[in-house]
Amino acid sequence: MKLSRLTGALIAYLALGVLAFTTLSDQRIRAVTLLILGLFAFKTWVRRKDVLHSDGENKSD
Repeated sequence: MKLSRLTGALIAYLALGVLAFTTLSDQRIRAVTLLILGLFAFKTWVRRKDVLHSDGENKSD
């Protein structure tokens, strides 16, 4: 079974979120941690097209 890098990254963010939710007792720290993980997951998902369609050329030209 071959897993894409995107799927692996999203599963890792999910696992970290579950661990943070179950181990952090302070509500504010838990919320901030989950928010940061969510932002990283969202950024990873949004930037997936840049990685999939990279042709090695510099886009600033």
